[in-house]
Amino acid sequence: MRKRNAIVAGVVCSVGAIIGIIMSNNQVRTNRLGLELMGNAESCRRDPYVCPAGILTDGIGNTHSVVNGGRKTDKQIAADWQKNILEAEKCVDSYANGKNLPDGAFSAAVSIAFNAGCPRVQGSTLFQLFRSGNIQAACEQLPRWVYSGGKIMPGLVKRRDKEMALCLSSLSGK
Repeated sequence: MRKRNAIVAGVVCSVGAIIGIIMSNNQVRTNRLGLELMGNAESCRRDPYVCPAGILTDGIGNTHSVVNGGRKTDKQIAADWQKNILEAEKCVDSYANGKNLPDGAFSAAVSIAFNAGCPRVQGSTLFQLFRSGNIQAACEQLPRWVYSGGKIMPGLVKRRDKEMALCLSSLSGK
C-alpha cells in the first residue's frame, strides 16, 4: 500500500503549488478563482497521459511539446501552464473584447478558451455576446459547451456551471 501511494504521489502534482508559482510571476490577468477552477478541472500530472479527447497531455492540461515518458517539475508545469493561459487570454482579448470584460467574466472566458481551444470559441455565439457587451447572455451560453465526441461529459457540465457562476459574479459584484 505504501509503495502504491509513493508512486501516485510522484505522478500527481499540487494545483495549489502551481497556482502559487504562476501568481508570483504576475504575468496572467486570470484571477485566482479562475486559475483554481481550471486547475481543479484539469488536475495536475507530472507524467504524460492521454486526455478524453485522445491528445497526449501533461501538467495542467498542457498539450504543447509533450514528450511521452517524460516527467516534469513544478516549475516546468507552471511555465507550460502560464504559456497556455497567456494564449487563452490573448484569444479572449482578440475575439471576446477581453480588455473590457470584468474580472470574473474574463477569467471564465479564459477557462473555456483554454479548454475548448481558441479556434472553436473565437466565432461562437458566446464570444459574439462578450464582444457586444451582453455579458449576462454570454455567461448563460457556457452550459451549452458540455459535449466531447458528441456526448455530454459530466466533468464538463460541472466545469461549465462553475464557469457560469464565476462569469455571473462579475455582474453581481461578488
